[in-house]
Amino acid sequence: MRAQGGFTLIEIMVVLLIIAGLAYIVGTNVIGQLDKSKVENTKIQITQLESGLKLFKIDNGFYPDTQQGLDALIVMPTTGREPRRYDSNGYLEGDQVPLDQWGSEFIYIGPDQSGGTTYEIISPGQDGVPQTEDDISSRNIR
Repeated sequence: MRAQGGFTLIEIMVVLLIIAGLAYIVGTNVIGQLDKSKVENTKIQITQLESGLKLFKIDNGFYPDTQQGLDALIVMPTTGREPRRYDSNGYLEGDQVPLDQWGSEFIYIGPDQSGGTTYEIISPGQDGVPQTEDDISSRNIR
């Protein structure tokens, strides 16, 4: 009689279980790194928006108010305090304010509502809901 070669059902199941375990570990690590990179990229975006706001202030002597918002970095504001030396090229590259890494708009609170001479830029974070634990604020990334 000839012996048959091959794997038993139990051997195949053990191999599949090992592969599934490895896939879970690798997948979890990749997703964790992706989440971290989105947070870091959003912080970089906020820093770039801050650079635009600082240039706006250098030219015009004030930061945009809340109503003017971050759009004041793209298009000269027509409401509120009027910029006198607005750069015709704007203060950001492109023709629109970028969205955060989760596709949400940044929230801008100007000096008129922040209680001072400065501003706050907020990403509502992964959940897209403002005023939750995952928010990223310009006040907390320094």
